[in-house]
Amino acid sequence: MLSKEQSHAFWRDGFLVVDDAVAPEQLQGMRRDFASWTEESRTHAESYGETVDGRPRFDLDPSHTPDHPALRRVNAPVDVSEPFWSAASASVMTDAVAELIGPNLVFHHAKINSKASESVTPVMFHQDFPFEPHSNDDLITALLALEDVDEANGALQVLPGSHKGPIFSLRDGSGKFTGAVDAKTEAVCQRGSVLVRQKAGSVCLMHTRVLHGSRANTSNRPRTLFICCFTSEDAVPLSPNPMPSKYMGALVRGERTGRVRCIDLDMELPDIPKGASFFDQQADIAA
Repeated sequence: MLSKEQSHAFWRDGFLVVDDAVAPEQLQGMRRDFASWTEESRTHAESYGETVDGRPRFDLDPSHTPDHPALRRVNAPVDVSEPFWSAASASVMTDAVAELIGPNLVFHHAKINSKASESVTPVMFHQDFPFEPHSNDDLITALLALEDVDEANGALQVLPGSHKGPIFSLRDGSGKFTGAVDAKTEAVCQRGSVLVRQKAGSVCLMHTRVLHGSRANTSNRPRTLFICCFTSEDAVPLSPNPMPSKYMGALVRGERTGRVRCIDLDMELPDIPKGASFFDQQADIAA
């Protein structure tokens, strides 16, 4: 599935873009379901729906209106959409992840992050691992593009090689969990990051410890990513799943070994969002 050069690039840089990561019918099905959810959101003024832990499934951006719907997050879409679960469990994307951290691979959680046209929802720099600590860091976040992604509509920004560095705190000086690194580290990331452009149907495979963020969508086009977290089967969670679903812990490649593998780490435990997503936690930084 992956060449030696691709595998080397992932472990060197902490991320890798793979084109044609899902079948055309899977991509079409995901687009269709997300479009129907966006249309449905016009009839709602606040986040709605319910996931397995009682939090809203559909999270609306503060700019959301019936005339300009801004559905910024769908939690655990795999629970309510066959095309999304098919992409997470039976696709080139899943095969590629298994080649990097498998052969035994577990599904951890999934969500959709979407930036409506002219959205004012940037994502501040952070690492995923502090949101989802495990006994080892063989975790990959797979970001599948439902449409073309570039600088104008809020492409991902990644700091190459940062997965080899420290695990950063996502708390402010008072100890409050903000889901973002401090201002000094944010500035370093902004200066050294690279833009990850993607074609529709491509996936960016991202190591759980790589620093990343994204800017606002200044275009008249949406930017929608289906985001799946996968773990090596021998990586055991150290905190509650930030977005539990009926599929969490499902084996999607390989076999169960019944073993746990640990690495030396010292890190803070996260605060699970009380609302629909971590966007609320990051928004509190400016409050």
